[in-house]
Amino acid sequence: MKIKTGRTGLIAVALVALVGCGAGASAESEGATETEQTSAPASAAQSPTQVRLSSEVLQSRWWTWASSEPEGTNPVADEDGSECARNQPQDVWFLAGTFGTQAKRTCSVPDGVPVAFPLVNLIGSPADCTDFMSAAKGSAVLDGKPVDSETVRGETITVRGVADNPLTGTDGRVSATGCGLWVQLSPLRPGKHTLTIRGQSEDFAVGVEYSLTVGGA
Repeated sequence: MKIKTGRTGLIAVALVALVGCGAGASAESEGATETEQTSAPASAAQSPTQVRLSSEVLQSRWWTWASSEPEGTNPVADEDGSECARNQPQDVWFLAGTFGTQAKRTCSVPDGVPVAFPLVNLIGSPADCTDFMSAAKGSAVLDGKPVDSETVRGETITVRGVADNPLTGTDGRVSATGCGLWVQLSPLRPGKHTLTIRGQSEDFAVGVEYSLTVGGA
């Protein structure tokens, strides 16, 4: 993710995100929101009856989760997966990218819980999202099979962070336009799974390799 603040410019983060922080961070949505489904075949682990979160809810909740820890324990800064269980909600399991580096993580996921994550994402102004999404691309491969991603062009979301978190940098709420390429998976079968995440926009690229154990301790 890529982060942008009013004072420090661009900072690399793992799934690509552009974040506005502080008093100048709020951005009112100016453009229409567009949600599209890619034509990539769904993984066999997915269910056609999956209950999906709306893109607004998904983005707001994921960004709040990703902003819920300072840098030392933040799931986006996590190098090996040891922080992946921090502050997870009960109804969905979030996965993170990195701050622009390649990562390999091992993570245990509860049985019966859907999984959600971005390939590349951003929060900022409507203009930021327009530029960002014009070059955004990515893929996710689960157990050797590509999975569907959802394109969200831009909509207003609200994010709540803690002090010193490396995404919004602030303790409190931030309102901005969110966009990106997102994946929502139905609960995975118990056992071991591999997940490869790739995302890119312009000169920023990210890659994460997950080894997931569903139903593990």
